[in-house]
Order: sequence, then C-alpha cells, then structure tokens
Amino acid sequence: MKLFAKDTGDLFVELKKEKNLQNYLSRNENEFLLPLHEYLKNLLAEKNLNLNGVVNGCNLNRVYAYQIFNGTKKNPSREKILAIGFAMNLNLEEMQNLLKNSRQNFLYPRNFWDSVIISAIEQKLNILETNALLEEVGEEIFLE
Repeated sequence: MKLFAKDTGDLFVELKKEKNLQNYLSRNENEFLLPLHEYLKNLLAEKNLNLNGVVNGCNLNRVYAYQIFNGTKKNPSREKILAIGFAMNLNLEEMQNLLKNSRQNFLYPRNFWDSVIISAIEQKLNILETNALLEEVGEEIFLE
C-alpha cells in the first residue's frame, strides 16, 4: 500500500514557504495519516483478512482489540500495534507503515528488542514463536 504521493521533505519545504495554512492543508489533504482504525480497515481489505481472525490471532483481550479496530481506543501501545501486525502477517515494510499510522516509533535495528522483532518478522514467525525467540535471547516477551 503506497501511503503518500509526496515526499515528506517536499511537504516540509512547501509548508515552510506557505503563508496561508488553510491553503496548504486543503492542497495536501491526501498527504496526512489516516486515523488508525481507518488505516486498519483499509489494510484488512487490501490483504483480504477477516477481522475476527486477526483479533483471535493477536493475543490481545478481544474487547480491547475490537475497540482498536472500531476507533474507540485511539492510542494503543506500540506492542499492541505490533501484535496486530503479527496477526495480519505483515512484512517489515507493512509493519513499519502500520507503526507510522499508529503514531508509534518505527522498528529500529540499533535497538536490541526491535532487532529481534525485525528478525521474527523476516522469518514470518507468529507471536508465540516470537516470544520464544525473545526469551531465548533474554529479552522481555510480548504483552507480558
């Protein structure tokens, strides 16, 4: 899923030059992040996934997970977003885009825990297998 037509750097330049904020906002209305629940809805459709299947696979409290998907929970933690991404079998680029749209930090390979998560994504591990890998290297597991 291509997120945006314009490069972020180009938007910065345009915004700094623009004297009228409303002009900038209306001209670039398709360049802003969607609310998380809308992004997730689009991602489910794009990947032809069933909401119930994702909720069952993410290892979250079912009610809480549904609240994320319907927009009631506005700011779920990074771990909860990652758990949803694992349940959706996202690749690394898709996971990074999910983190971006949830306003969370990207997975960063200089962070040890993040490196394990990146490796798990690349190996197409599920949450339970990822937790086993985290334990194996002495790191905290998902959603402890």
